[in-house]
Amino acid sequence: MSTYDEFIAAVKDIHRLQALQGHLGWDRETIMPEKGAAARADMLSWLAKEAHARLINPRLGAMLDALEAEAGLDVDQQANVREMRRSYEKAIKLPEQFVADYARSKSEAMMAWQDARAASDFSAFEPHLERLISMTKEKIAYLQVDGTPYDALLDEFEVGMKVEDYDPLFAGLRQRLVPLLDKIMAAKATTPDPPWPEGLVFAVADQTAFCTEVSEAMGFDFKAGRMDASTHPFSAGLWPGDTRFTTRYDRSEPFSCLYGVMHETGHALYEQGLASEHAYTPRGAAVSLGVHESQSRFWENQIGRTPAFWKVALPWYTKHFPDAPSWDAETLNRMANKVSTGFVRVEADEVTYNLHVMLRYEIEKQLFNGDLAVKDLPNAWNTMFQEWFGVEVPNDRLGCLQDIHWSMGAFGYFPTYTLGNLYAAQLLESMAEEFGDIDQLVETGDWSPLLNWLRPRIHAQGSKWSPSELIEQATGSAPSPEPFLRYVEAKYGQLYGL
Repeated sequence: MSTYDEFIAAVKDIHRLQALQGHLGWDRETIMPEKGAAARADMLSWLAKEAHARLINPRLGAMLDALEAEAGLDVDQQANVREMRRSYEKAIKLPEQFVADYARSKSEAMMAWQDARAASDFSAFEPHLERLISMTKEKIAYLQVDGTPYDALLDEFEVGMKVEDYDPLFAGLRQRLVPLLDKIMAAKATTPDPPWPEGLVFAVADQTAFCTEVSEAMGFDFKAGRMDASTHPFSAGLWPGDTRFTTRYDRSEPFSCLYGVMHETGHALYEQGLASEHAYTPRGAAVSLGVHESQSRFWENQIGRTPAFWKVALPWYTKHFPDAPSWDAETLNRMANKVSTGFVRVEADEVTYNLHVMLRYEIEKQLFNGDLAVKDLPNAWNTMFQEWFGVEVPNDRLGCLQDIHWSMGAFGYFPTYTLGNLYAAQLLESMAEEFGDIDQLVETGDWSPLLNWLRPRIHAQGSKWSPSELIEQATGSAPSPEPFLRYVEAKYGQLYGL
């Protein structure tokens, strides 16, 4: 066996253990009985410890040294060595018991978050969050990353991104988005959004059937995956041929479910499009959360929140919701793009969405680079939300408990949603250069050309390149916020007659 063959066999075993963690995590969020929480936390802790032990094995380090000195590796092999070196260097700084305890704490925190969110009671989640943040700060100290403490967390989700990168990016976006929001809110006085009638009921079974039809039209293979319900929608590529996503339901309106499904189907299409010949290796995995979010935001917004989409989806909507008012495609599109200063990030329009992300980014900066105490988090959130959105947060469920990410220990994740918005708009512009009018293509109801464009340029590439290299190769230009700003200003300028 060559050194590379031995190396890749070890790498695949590590990734199989991580896939087992993902499978048990999906089960915990969907169908696990409540009394299984303690045993599940124990099992996830053991799996994390076992995967970590294999990752820090001195033999793996020796193989990395040898392979880095080898001249004959192809670009795919180089990607595996590069990415495993990055993982190895981080892992050897973390004590084995810490890794196991951290995994256990995250599993326990996620279960506590579900109950606290349902009760809208931050105090029930506070001790779990306190422990996770304390352990995350301990992790940062072990990693000894140059820059601010928060930089160590940001880098985990988008390699190379730091506070010094995000601060000017977010400042530039706010300079364009806040005036646009002000103009829209003024225009709403003379161009009001279509009202949503009270008392409508959209049965869960009907919403499921409608959203399944949309997901299938997007290209999701239900023979290689499934859709379920969870407190917070998510997607998980568990194994080759097994990609699962979840949604949630609001019986008073179907948009929450629909756009949750389109968002998570976008993630799931990425997972189903990864190169199977590179399964269980870094080369075969998605490159970053920013790129992953570009796939979900592309389908959810650039395709799903358009008149062209609703012209195709209207017959499905009418079939599954025969008692709903007889809205046309234009009205449904206006309702789907309603701009408001609402509380919930996942239901926010494209103008305010990035402001929701920036709020969470600023909170996380205060937690890790500043002196914000966990007990003061709800007040900090509510104060900032009122300053930015002009609305008073009524309860914790609609405030600091709405997202699952902190219960997962996923500090530093939120900024990747904005990167996803920027990447998605840039990909859309490049598609238009090849296909012409994207709306005309969407109106045909055959969306396979869109997926077939993304598959070789994004999905199949896995982690062959860095995120910025991948976007530049796919579009011909380095990542930039300008395509998104052009897109959002044109779209909402037309919707609100600006």
